Amino acid sequence: MTDDHDGGIGGVHIKYLLHCPRQLWLYARGYRPEQRSDAVAFGEALDDTTYTRRRDIDLGEAKIDWVTTGAVVHETKSSRAPSPQHEVQVRHYCLLLARLGVNVARGVVHYPLIRRTSEVAWNAAARAEAEKTEQTARDVIAADRPAPRLPRDRCRGCSYRDYCWGDL
Repeated sequence: MTDDHDGGIGGVHIKYLLHCPRQLWLYARGYRPEQRSDAVAFGEALDDTTYTRRRDIDLGEAKIDWVTTGAVVHETKSSRAPSPQHEVQVRHYCLLLARLGVNVARGVVHYPLIRRTSEVAWNAAARAEAEKTEQTARDVIAADRPAPRLPRDRCRGCSYRDYCWGDL
């Protein structure tokens, strides 16, 4: 078992929870096939070559792409379509900063491939939602067994697909 099983909940945990709870459970136990994923490599390359004048904020359990004056949290996504999942991940980063005493204003998700941004509100309701999502992630990680597989068509492009569907 890795430290992730007992440690803090980061952005990857939230992303995996929303994509597939089974993926989160496996990740928390050290299974990491995403290192061989072309999609992950593309996202990392995009992150490294876009908005190069900013610096990551490493919180240990999470790495925020950058924070600007006034405590605005920024996240860059390689997706060509905005997703509510991206906003949930940014709200989680806002929660982590708020716990450190930062008076977070809001968040912004950047989509450089489509040249769009999406504003993410940060208020009491957003904080409550972020806390609930974090608890759900903890519950999934603490479970004795992984969540059931998603329908196979929802696993297209997932680096965990071979693990979940490889023996059939």
